[in-house]
Amino acid sequence: MNSFSSNSLLPSFPQLSNGLSSHPKITISAIPRAAVAEDLITLTAYSRHVLSGSSKNLCSKFCGLKLWLLENLYFQWPNIKHERKNEFKILQIDGKDDLLDNSKASHERQVFQGSLASISSNDYIGAKESSSYPEGNSTYGQPSNASRVNVVAECPSYSSTQHAETSAPNFQFDKSTKIGTSLTSPPSLRQTQSFSSNYQDGRSNSLSIAVIGATGELARRKIFPALFALYYSGFLPENVSIFGYSRKKMTDDELRSMIASTLTCRIDQQQNCEDKMDDFLRRTYYLNGGYDNREGMSKLSARMEQMEGEFGANRMFYLSVPQEALLDVSSSLADNAQSQKGWTRIIIEKPFGFDSQSSHQLTHALLSKIEEKQLYRIDHLLGRNTIENLTVLRFSNLVFMPLWNRNYIRNVQVILSEDLSMQIQSRYPNGYGIIGDIVHSHVFQTIALLAMEPPVTLDGEDVRNEKVKLLRSIRKLEPSDVILGQCTPTPGGKGDTEKATPTFFAAALYIDNARWDGVPFLIKVGRGLIKHRVEIRIQFRDVPGNLFRRHIQHNINLSTNELILHDVPDEAILVRVNNKIPGLGIHLDASELNLLYKDKYNVEVPDSYEQLLHDVIDGDNHLFMRSDEVAAAWNVLSPVLHELDNENLVPEPYELGGRGPDEAIYLWAKHGVRWLDD
Repeated sequence: MNSFSSNSLLPSFPQLSNGLSSHPKITISAIPRAAVAEDLITLTAYSRHVLSGSSKNLCSKFCGLKLWLLENLYFQWPNIKHERKNEFKILQIDGKDDLLDNSKASHERQVFQGSLASISSNDYIGAKESSSYPEGNSTYGQPSNASRVNVVAECPSYSSTQHAETSAPNFQFDKSTKIGTSLTSPPSLRQTQSFSSNYQDGRSNSLSIAVIGATGELARRKIFPALFALYYSGFLPENVSIFGYSRKKMTDDELRSMIASTLTCRIDQQQNCEDKMDDFLRRTYYLNGGYDNREGMSKLSARMEQMEGEFGANRMFYLSVPQEALLDVSSSLADNAQSQKGWTRIIIEKPFGFDSQSSHQLTHALLSKIEEKQLYRIDHLLGRNTIENLTVLRFSNLVFMPLWNRNYIRNVQVILSEDLSMQIQSRYPNGYGIIGDIVHSHVFQTIALLAMEPPVTLDGEDVRNEKVKLLRSIRKLEPSDVILGQCTPTPGGKGDTEKATPTFFAAALYIDNARWDGVPFLIKVGRGLIKHRVEIRIQFRDVPGNLFRRHIQHNINLSTNELILHDVPDEAILVRVNNKIPGLGIHLDASELNLLYKDKYNVEVPDSYEQLLHDVIDGDNHLFMRSDEVAAAWNVLSPVLHELDNENLVPEPYELGGRGPDEAIYLWAKHGVRWLDD
């Protein structure tokens, strides 16, 4: 009997001997071809008999050998991504999920590439992304004999009967042994199921949305209508369930009746509106949480599980609750209602504390139960399209990018005023009023997006990293650069001097970095003023050596170019430039290049809650404050709050429907900026 190298009979294993360098060389012995009924071939390893018999049965035994080799060689291969069903599938060896990505593993992968091709991709499923699936579960654990790997694709003459009769007896193997030792049991492959964040076995993950405080005005007027708008527009999955949770005794039908009157379809999309509304209401349920939130959250979780089924399930919670109830609700939720089969995201409303100390305590308590990535601090004013457009305007237009610095910009103004139709009394629960409600979150976040450095990517964390760097660069506010006001309900009246709650805030702040050194950022925020207006004004420096100076003279409008971003009342982008009036002679005029959204785009702009809820579902957190952003903003405001506590800074009364405190005009002039109120 002649002996020759295994390479002659194993073309798909050209480097097999290298992979088995620690073992004796495998040899194959065969009787030279003769005119006999069947050729006898023998495969030996460690001088032990492994394969023998006729060429008719060689294929079946050889395929079984490949399976045996794949399972029992102690190789760990890099992650192999199969595009089918968007799952990650890897070969699991020796009952471990460890993956090695080195040159040796890469070499060994090439060695066995031929064998791997014969194994169905459905039978080797990789390490699961989530640990929420128990290995003992019959669905995700050990496969049955019926689902074992089929390796007969390359052997047309190999039948299942032959596999049962020949392969199984010859390839029984104990993991503790090495190649060539006794083969006593059929191979077994441990199969685990990967969890995709969006899909499971071709099914989209279910989404459960819970509105905690469902009977409040915010939930009824804003949250439920925003959720319906998303559902109507196709941004919620079909297997979505919506739960209202509060302490009131109410049925599912009563909740549906309460919110039905607030649901409307878009003006530009009225198709199947009633049908969609009925579908949405049928998916809405109510749960009375009682006064024990831990028990209530356990009941809510059980109700969610009934709707979710056994596949992937994501959960979103909107905590529309008073500040004093926030910690108890969030702690009970974290302990009893988080999803075990998907992500859990929790939305909390401002204020995020009332000063640096209370904010730190609140953050510490929240993060003791909830991860930062799960927490979404919502400010509905940041969901406005104008804010969303800031990064687009800055980083996708070459005309602005080189001008966005101290060399060309003279000042930046952020203005938010609400008219006399807004209610003032009893709006603020603490003595800091509009500072904690508007300035700390909305105004500072607007300035951060307006002035930050370009982020590495548009990923939420990259944007937040740049925002917090900008906020930390803002100089602490000097009380002399701050004007506070308090609206009086009647002309000539006095404010609430006992509480001294500010309803007006004006300030000049500076950013101590290379881009913005010396450029004043002027803030004016107030309620009960003459006009409802939200805008950002960027004023550019004068043209050096202007050839038309004698035509401009003292006309400030002609000497200043401006970029104006209007939000309310009409969303628009305006660029003010100088232009020659047609006719004889040279007469200049300050003209506005106007992009008015309602004229340009024939679409209904989504409500800010709709935009932000969509971002939460999508996992986009760049418009939500991170803990370090919250702390940095309070740090800037701390000197003002300290002076307010010591009554060294007293809000100046102003009339309802007026222009605010007169001192604000002088503050603008102090920093060389004209008061542009009209």
